[in-house]
Amino acid sequence: MSITVRTARSAAVAITALVAALGMSTLAPAGADPLVGGLNAPIGDTAMGSQIAKHEGVSAERARSITDLAPVDASAVASVPGIDVSGHQGNVNWQAYWNQGKRFAYVKATEGTGYKNPYFAQQYNGSFNVGMIRGSYHFALPNRSSGAAQANYFVNNGGGWSGDGKTLPGALDIEYNPYGATCYGLSQAAMVSWIKDFSDTYRSRTGRYPTIYTSTSWWSQCTGNRGDFSKTNPLWVARYAASVGPLPHAWGFYTIWQYSESPIDQNSFNGAYDRLQALARG
Repeated sequence: MSITVRTARSAAVAITALVAALGMSTLAPAGADPLVGGLNAPIGDTAMGSQIAKHEGVSAERARSITDLAPVDASAVASVPGIDVSGHQGNVNWQAYWNQGKRFAYVKATEGTGYKNPYFAQQYNGSFNVGMIRGSYHFALPNRSSGAAQANYFVNNGGGWSGDGKTLPGALDIEYNPYGATCYGLSQAAMVSWIKDFSDTYRSRTGRYPTIYTSTSWWSQCTGNRGDFSKTNPLWVARYAASVGPLPHAWGFYTIWQYSESPIDQNSFNGAYDRLQALARG
């Protein structure tokens, strides 16, 4: 081996060690937008709820749960279990989840205006083919482009809706910023305007208002409890605890509760199966 080759290899090893020591990754997610991926965005870090779990944690009751069965919420006379997935899960064994009793699923489609889930087709079509009612979601990056631009990107890349009774309205995942300031550098008023821009554009494209996925804590901090989306947008609230707790501003009830992120994101629809079908039909 020549001195030149040995030197090059030693330099590569040193760079790799430095990257590891700094807690960085040399790999960007498959299909990542250069603005979205990068050294501080490991694969799967922007899956739905990943930042909520990181910032708000998991309650002791939920952490002690071995079977991770859905907790019982007093306001729900009936419920339907479901899951959500992203590119982090890769190809999903949908039959296995159907056998566990999961009857609906949400699949990440897009992020910002430059990322598309490379496993979207397998996940979206696979959940449908096994019999689940399914929908897609968009991870919002409000500091990168307008709400309208991201809603259009979402609809154009898997976020549409059809009244076939098996397709849920698209969901807007709005939560802690994985790449910087918690509220993406937006004022509370500007954040509300951004969400409304996304919501109105999605409705104009599909005829449905999107479900809004968030946590009570993030919503309070970043919107200042301004604006009222409760009359138009179904609420999908994230709280990893034995009870759903206080809801975001103005919503009197939740439609979906994401109650755990282990071993995969676990959700409970607040109603009987026929109400889930009604949500899909619009």
